[in-house]
Amino acid sequence: MNIIQNENEAIVVIAKTCGCQGTGSKVTYAFVDQTHALCHDKKDIIRAEIEACNRLLKYAEKSDKKVIEKELADLRMALDLMS
Repeated sequence: MNIIQNENEAIVVIAKTCGCQGTGSKVTYAFVDQTHALCHDKKDIIRAEIEACNRLLKYAEKSDKKVIEKELADLRMALDLMS
């Protein structure tokens, strides 16, 4: 049996918010496909996390938007420091 897998998937990482509003929320990430999770470079992972946060920001509630925007700023700074 031949299994064909698309190596150029658009969505690599999924972002979710978790935690209570009073104690502080945070953003968590999960790989869509675990088979090639170890083959990604650190910069590629951070870029995928930024894309996932941008997708999450579109659908987030007002209470979660600040947490996601702070996470985006931290990820962009980390990416800039790696370059």
